Amino acid sequence: MTNKRLLDCCNSDFQTMDRAALLYAVRASEGRVMVSESIAITQPLLNSVTNAELAASQGADIILVNMFDSENPCIMGMPAGTPPEQTLHELQRLTGRIIGVNLEAVDPNFATEHDDLWKMKSGRAATPENARRLINMGAKILVLTGNPNNGVSNQALGEAVKSIREATGESAVIISGKMHGAGIVSESGSSIISEEDVRWFATQGADVILLPAPGTVPGMSLERVSRLVDTAHRHGALAMTAIGTSQEGADISTIRQIALWSKMAGADLHHIGDTGYMGMALPENILAYSIAIRGVRHTYNRIARSVNR
Repeated sequence: MTNKRLLDCCNSDFQTMDRAALLYAVRASEGRVMVSESIAITQPLLNSVTNAELAASQGADIILVNMFDSENPCIMGMPAGTPPEQTLHELQRLTGRIIGVNLEAVDPNFATEHDDLWKMKSGRAATPENARRLINMGAKILVLTGNPNNGVSNQALGEAVKSIREATGESAVIISGKMHGAGIVSESGSSIISEEDVRWFATQGADVILLPAPGTVPGMSLERVSRLVDTAHRHGALAMTAIGTSQEGADISTIRQIALWSKMAGADLHHIGDTGYMGMALPENILAYSIAIRGVRHTYNRIARSVNR
């Protein structure tokens, strides 16, 4: 395919898009790419429609699936009879969007045992085997990060980036970083990520550095996030600001403020999290965020464009 802005891409473009084309499409969109995260295993808000489809209907360009077990593939709300190994391909067909999946780089020194929703499963670990499996299933983006209480460290993230890049080559876009402490108090607040961490992730092979959006983590001011974004760009990586602190369930005025701060900080991609209530951001907040960073023209274009194009 010829190089296009992601803003102008349709489903047939996404189906054939490789890593290089996807990275070009994001860069060319100049900070106007919307990423919406949803949880695979929770009951969808609309019962018989996946949360991914609902997010797509509100303007999301990229769907990021959290809590997806590559060894036991399942996304709640998918059509009955979907073969497990075809789950991500079918989600891409239904939504007409780029599909990404989270993997978690748990540090053995910080791993914890717990029985809540976020409990770790081997099929969600940031390993080369799981990465290859997800790529074969249709994931074009792998996000190496961590869920609450699972003990994911920056050290483990960097090591996972290197091993997965070596194992998968140019097969997928790799994003790395944390949007909250992920169970490590010493790597939370203003210590969640440093300029050195950003540099290290980029040199290990990360295409995009994940950073908390300004105003979402204590100490993550507009100025601090701007410096981290600049560091990512200097080392050839893109930057994605993320709302991973349940503020995806805040009021619309807060969402708009975070959106504009993130754009001022230089974000190439804008992520909104998966727990407005539980499972995805409030739909109206996905729409409000999208309109804040790119207006109604591009937002309605993404919403209205048929998946058959």
